[in-house]
Amino acid sequence: MKIYLIGIGGIAMGNLAYMLKKSGHEVSGSDAGVYPPMSDKLKEWGIPYYEGFKAENVKGQDLIVVGNAISRGNPEVEEMLNSGTEYLSMPAAISEFFLKGKKVIVVAGTHGKTTTTFLIHHILKENGIQPGLFVGGIRKDGFPGFELGNGPYFVIEGDEYDTAFFDKSSKFLHYRPTYAVLNALDYDHADIFPDIAAIETMFLRLINLVPGNGKIFYWSGSGSLKKLVQHVKFTDTEGFEWNRKESSLGWKKNELVWENVKLNPVIFGDHNYRNLEVAIRVCSEILREKNPNGYKQGIAKAIDSFPGVKRRQDILFQSEKAVVMEDFAHHPVAVHETIHSVKKRFHGYKIISLFEPRSATSHRNVFQKEYSYSFLGSDLTILTEIYNLKKVPKDVRLDVKKLVQKLLKNSKTLPVYAKDPQELFAKLEKMIPQFAGQKILILAMSNGAFGGIYPDLVELARKHV
Repeated sequence: MKIYLIGIGGIAMGNLAYMLKKSGHEVSGSDAGVYPPMSDKLKEWGIPYYEGFKAENVKGQDLIVVGNAISRGNPEVEEMLNSGTEYLSMPAAISEFFLKGKKVIVVAGTHGKTTTTFLIHHILKENGIQPGLFVGGIRKDGFPGFELGNGPYFVIEGDEYDTAFFDKSSKFLHYRPTYAVLNALDYDHADIFPDIAAIETMFLRLINLVPGNGKIFYWSGSGSLKKLVQHVKFTDTEGFEWNRKESSLGWKKNELVWENVKLNPVIFGDHNYRNLEVAIRVCSEILREKNPNGYKQGIAKAIDSFPGVKRRQDILFQSEKAVVMEDFAHHPVAVHETIHSVKKRFHGYKIISLFEPRSATSHRNVFQKEYSYSFLGSDLTILTEIYNLKKVPKDVRLDVKKLVQKLLKNSKTLPVYAKDPQELFAKLEKMIPQFAGQKILILAMSNGAFGGIYPDLVELARKHV
């Protein structure tokens, strides 16, 4: 089949293109601009693509997959609709080509999806299950966010964001869940959801898709999730926490243990231990039947070999005096949990938090108040202006200067405003001498490129003594 992807330059769309080619299809595509790493990957995989959109590009195709960022008015979309060519959204294409006949583990929630998806896949794979995988990230060892898998299971990150210009329901509603993992539910994606009730509606629809012989795992610390699952009648539900009486994971003599089995995971912090707790529960459900006497040792060994995920607690540099860490945190809850976990793990370090409001939600003032408490625990906080001032009207835009003033009152951190990442680095460079002789941890939080300052941060930390 000749399959064409409009918007092939995105990580998820590019990965899907490779999976389709690997399955025997003739694949090509286009995007407004295709940049590294995906441009390099497409060339490596032998998948041709056009820079820019032209109607003639889609002629003669059997199927067109339309990316989430593509809208009406795109010349290829208009030709597709006028010609009557078959088309699917990316999630629908994944379901059509890779999820049929599989027991699908859908990992959903407003936080922790990527890490938990990778964890479950890794544990199952290390224990001989050979699951498929589709997730929006890359492991720290370079393992990509996709795998066809030859086994009966498929692990997929269930994004609550909308699907395509012609389908405004959440992506995860296409994924045929046998098991649903619900890590958290907070208000997010303010550009498409008016309130948390709108997100809860999508999660409720996902819950209703889980069959009677499946299972729903939900974080019992979330009031929204507890509310949604209380009326489930046809499917087993299981709440999870960690380090509680009802948990299987917790601390014993300052060691992380799972039912008396010592664990040494690379990930840390309360939020990641919750991710670990539910990954253990899901994998136990599957592996217990295969190896009732030895599955615990197999799970523990896999956890200890898990390399972690890029851009999640990703240490770019470490010396005796300085650490540079990159993290994807952008929601106020994620920012707070990340800073808290880092401060606890790196006891005695001065925490320097750098933050770029770049996501669709962090652009907006919906969390103006919440951000004023998110940076508690930092010794120095430098915030840039939002990434694209023109993207959000002023009346609904996050007021970063006002946030800095509020931080002065609400926390012990020293807050500093910067107009962009370059000014942020310049201010940091001038302020870093005040930490001379002390251990520092520079925590850079952004869901984007942060103006490309990471190499400069590493060099700055390298010089710190």
